[in-house]
Amino acid sequence: MEIRVECYAGHRGEETPRRLHFDSRTVEVARVLDAWHGPDHRYFKLLGSDGATYLLRHDEPAGEWALVQFQRAERPGGHAEG
Repeated sequence: MEIRVECYAGHRGEETPRRLHFDSRTVEVARVLDAWHGPDHRYFKLLGSDGATYLLRHDEPAGEWALVQFQRAERPGGHAEG
């Protein structure tokens, strides 16, 4: 699945995801849950406007993004949506 990520560059110039595009679907980033640097990539754990959790990997030198993990939102009663 191809992903396109719109970012906001903060005061330190580091890009932070604000909007995710999957084919014809767009998800707003409701909240950045975590962000960290790995040996070769930067990672972001995000809560989407759809209630799902996304883990993205950013290859900064290449400018490429990858969806590493996706977890659907849980509906009331403990069942995942979808």
